[in-house]
Amino acid sequence: MTDVVATNQTIIVVGGGISGMTAALEAAETGKQVILIEKRPYLGGRVSQLYKYFPKMCHPTCGQEINQRRIKMNPNLTVLTMAEVSSISGETGNYSVTVKVTPRYVNENCTACGECSKAVETEFDDEFNYNLGKRKGAYIPNKMAFPQQYVIDSAIIGTDEATAAKDACKYDAIDLDMQEETLELAAGAIIWSTGWKPYDANKIQAYAYDRLDNVITNVEFERLMDPHGPTQGKLLRPSDGKEAKNVAFIQCAGSRDRNHLAHCSRICCMASLKQSNYVEEKYGDEGKSTIYYIDIRAIDRFEDFYKKVQANPNVKFIKSKVAKIEGGENGNPVLHGVDTEGYHRYATEHDLVVLATGMEPSVDVSEFPVDLVLNMEGFIEPDEKNGGIFAAGTSSDALDVNRSVQHATASALRAVQVVNQVAKAEA
Repeated sequence: MTDVVATNQTIIVVGGGISGMTAALEAAETGKQVILIEKRPYLGGRVSQLYKYFPKMCHPTCGQEINQRRIKMNPNLTVLTMAEVSSISGETGNYSVTVKVTPRYVNENCTACGECSKAVETEFDDEFNYNLGKRKGAYIPNKMAFPQQYVIDSAIIGTDEATAAKDACKYDAIDLDMQEETLELAAGAIIWSTGWKPYDANKIQAYAYDRLDNVITNVEFERLMDPHGPTQGKLLRPSDGKEAKNVAFIQCAGSRDRNHLAHCSRICCMASLKQSNYVEEKYGDEGKSTIYYIDIRAIDRFEDFYKKVQANPNVKFIKSKVAKIEGGENGNPVLHGVDTEGYHRYATEHDLVVLATGMEPSVDVSEFPVDLVLNMEGFIEPDEKNGGIFAAGTSSDALDVNRSVQHATASALRAVQVVNQVAKAEA
C-alpha cells in the first residue's frame, strides 16, 4: 500500500519530465512538501528520449543525472511513478486530488540486476524507442530510468513467464499480487507539467509517413542515433537496414498549417539543424543533409549555431514547402516540390526523410481532470480563473528545454507563494 502524507500546504506537480522535475525540486528546496506524479514508470519525459541537446550537443545525461541526484537527496520530495491524476476538486489553497496508481509488480528491493528479464521471452513494442524496437515483458524502460527498477508488463501477469520472472529474482523484489490503488491527496497548489507529444505524422497524407518505411519523424531519428536505441546508434534505414547517408529534413511538418497545427513549434528548426550534425557525425563527408524549409527560426543565441550549419558544405538548404513524397527505386523516398529561390521544380531522391513534426499538448482538451483556461491549441493560459493551478514548461506553450526549465522555475515560485499564504492564514 502506497503511504503518502499530504496537506493543504503540499504542492502537487503533475508530470515528471524536465519541467516537472525542475518545478518539484525548486519548490522542495524552499522547504515545501512536494509530491511529483508521473504516469510513466520513470522520470525524464521526452528529454530522456533525445540523443543530444542543442546547441551544446551533449547527451541528456548532462542535466538529468543532476536532477536525479537532487531528488534522491531531498526529503521534502515524494515521487509517484505509474500514477495518473483522475480528478481535481476544490479551490486555491484547498484542493483534493484523486490519483490512480498502476502496479509495477516490482518493489523497492529491486537492484536492476536483470535476472527477471532473462527469464522472460515475450516481447512488446518498445514505447521508449517510439515502437522502433522491442522490449521484454520484464524490462527497465531505459538506461537513465529513475527509479532504476524493473517493470513487469501487465500482459504477462497470470502466465508462467511472470512466475518464472519472480522465481529468478534473488531479492524478493517481484510482487505479482500488487493491485491498482486510488489515492486521495490534499494540496494547496498544483503545477501542471504534463509536457508535449509529437504531432501525428499519419495525418500528413502528402508525406506518406503511413506508407513509406523510410519516412520517419524527428523524434524517431533521435532514437536511431542513440547507442542505447533500437539500432545501437547506427543510422540505418527502417526498410532494409542500409546506411542512410543522404538524409532529407522537412521543416514545418504539420506546423504553421491551418489543416494541422496553426502554431510554430519553435524547436523544429533547431532540431533539424542539430540532426544534420548527426549525419556528418556518423559518415563524415559522405554524410549529406538537405533541409527543406519555409524559413529558419533560429532566435537569440541559436543564430550562431544556424550560421555554423549554413557554412557546412555537407548541408544544403532548399527554400521550399515539399508538396508530396512518393516511393522511388530501392525504397528511396522521392521529394516533389518547387524551389522558391529560382522557381524550378524538383523530384529528388534521398535515402531517408525526417519530418520535423511539431509539438502539441500531451493532454487532450477533453481529458483534463479539471477546468482550466486553454488557448485554441490546447495549451494552458496564464489566467486568474485557474486559481492555484499553474502550467509549467510545454503545458503552457511550445518551448525548448532551456525555456521550459525557466518557465517551470517561475511556476514553482508561484505555487510556493500560494502555500505560504495558506500557512500564514492558518498561523
